[in-house]
Amino acid sequence: MSRIFGSVTQNGYVVRDIRATMDHWVNVLGVGPWFYVPKVNTDYFRYRGIDSPMEMSVALANSGDLQIELIQQLNDAPSIYKDFLDAGHEGLQHVAYWTQEFQPLYDKALALGYTVGHEGQIGGDQGRFCYFDTGRYPGTCVEISDISGAKGKFFEHIRRVAREWDGTDPIRTVA
Repeated sequence: MSRIFGSVTQNGYVVRDIRATMDHWVNVLGVGPWFYVPKVNTDYFRYRGIDSPMEMSVALANSGDLQIELIQQLNDAPSIYKDFLDAGHEGLQHVAYWTQEFQPLYDKALALGYTVGHEGQIGGDQGRFCYFDTGRYPGTCVEISDISGAKGKFFEHIRRVAREWDGTDPIRTVA
């Protein structure tokens, strides 16, 4: 457990081919079902403090209480996902910590010297997220995500469905 952020709740993988990656997780690792969002609608997205028109697909599944997130960036707009891929990496890019007290945790991280790589919002004020650029080691970027609203309920739904998944309908597209 992190003495700063709490328990890791999600591992996030940045990939070049999200469909092939979901297939691998389903058929090789037996993890699913995947809740696939072909194009995520963000309220806003900023890279290093500057608005960015970044577009992405996301797929979410759970393995026990740990959520697995797959992210494929769909354009060349600035983001730390693009930075990660441009550096020759693919795979685990971040660990995420969920909170119902987003602003105090955000402020704490800034006070401790963390630097915002990119941040945004999905579905209103209770859908904020922030990736702190930890720099050195691939796979150790830190995301904090507000789960006090609809996003938290959706994440809980994914966890419940995964617990009883029988292998059918492995990829479920979310509008």
